[in-house]
Amino acid sequence: MPLKVISGFVLGAIVGGTVIGGIATANTTQQLGVKVCVDKKSQGIFLAPSSGCPSSRTALTLGAPTIDVKSIAAVVAPSVVTIKVTSSLGSGTGSGSVYKSDSNVSYIITNNHVIENAVTTGTISVELLNGSTLTAQIVGRDSAYDIAVLKINRGNLPAVTVGDSSKISVGDPVVAIGSPLGLASTVTSGIISALNRPVTTGSVGAESFVNAIQTDAAINLGNSGGALLDSFGRIIGVNSAIATSGADSGNIGIGYSIPINEAKRVVDELIATGKSTRPFLGVEFDSTFTGTGAKILRLTTGEAAEKAGIPAGSVITSIGGLRIVDSTSAVVRIRSYAPGATISIVVNQPNGNERTFTVTLGSTPSR
Repeated sequence: MPLKVISGFVLGAIVGGTVIGGIATANTTQQLGVKVCVDKKSQGIFLAPSSGCPSSRTALTLGAPTIDVKSIAAVVAPSVVTIKVTSSLGSGTGSGSVYKSDSNVSYIITNNHVIENAVTTGTISVELLNGSTLTAQIVGRDSAYDIAVLKINRGNLPAVTVGDSSKISVGDPVVAIGSPLGLASTVTSGIISALNRPVTTGSVGAESFVNAIQTDAAINLGNSGGALLDSFGRIIGVNSAIATSGADSGNIGIGYSIPINEAKRVVDELIATGKSTRPFLGVEFDSTFTGTGAKILRLTTGEAAEKAGIPAGSVITSIGGLRIVDSTSAVVRIRSYAPGATISIVVNQPNGNERTFTVTLGSTPSR
């Protein structure tokens, strides 16, 4: 099934499978959810006192058994922005989320494919919920993870609350907020349809690999870089791509988001240094292999796989307990970890014996 990245710049589809702060928290089993007060000026969130919210704050309920989309939209919409890009290659729109904000500047998460046409020439602007438009600068970007960070000279903006994508489950309710087709602050809802979907987008040799969250919340062209939120209004994913049934079709109920835990590591590195890293196994896969799994053609001397004792010619069948069906799923799964992580890798060795290796991943500059 074709995949399509979802900024307004995308002209074609990618063939899937070939190229492929705080918020108040409480027990989520509470029948009435979590009662909070949202400051009307700062959008700060506070646990509601028994006496109710003061007049300067709006009373909302988060995390109710039936997701309260209205409450989440009211709280998070001021943190989600529209991104407009103009360059010699054309113009387009995407979405982003305010990640950090101090008294002077704010940092915004989006997809690399939203802004990459304006890296050398062109302009990038950010439109806030109140209609204010500001020029943005690129802090850093990582095409391997399809993540970029922008900076605007406007402080004290409400930042989105970061959730934990390792704690989500299939069937959990979610809300997506973004600017599909340039329609700012569009809110849709659905569920998590699947986890750990191996998805790639981009051209050959410049692919982005995502261990994606799949959702049926409606997302379309222009939603790229927008927020996927849990029932507490916490960002758990960065919307990045959709499956399509034709070159010009829109949402068909299959959207993909970069898990926030994966994105956050990259974002923090980009803000701190302007550059990012990725985990390194130190193998080259055999592109001619047609069996199930990822066959190792050769090893990089002194890197993780060789250090762990994995022999060349082995076929990787599982990484971190998840089945590996091909080299793409192997790359995606490896890149879901941080450099330095210790993981288990199951292989069928050239002698036919299956063995589990414990591997500590290396680190290499990303792109």
